[in-house]
Amino acid sequence: MKKIKIKGQEYPCRVTMGAMVRFKRESGKDIREVNQADVDLMLMFVWCCVKSACNADGVEFDIAFDRFVDMLEPEDFTEFFGDVQETQKKTADTPMK
Repeated sequence: MKKIKIKGQEYPCRVTMGAMVRFKRESGKDIREVNQADVDLMLMFVWCCVKSACNADGVEFDIAFDRFVDMLEPEDFTEFFGDVQETQKKTADTPMK
């Protein structure tokens, strides 16, 4: 997913190094330590991905975490992680040069 729609407004959304650093600063955990069943932390990661992608792309994003999760639709959450898993699979299947 390259974009996520929040209340009719589209924002860039992707995993970046900044998102992982931001997540660790916000949650105190490395994303690799998080159980996928921990919805609160998984939502925090999505928020960090949007916040980081917006920062990288110069898009204003000043939505606080609690407001963000109140506005996020479950299908957007599911689609985001489906895209992340697909990217991981493609990366794992690509031979190193």
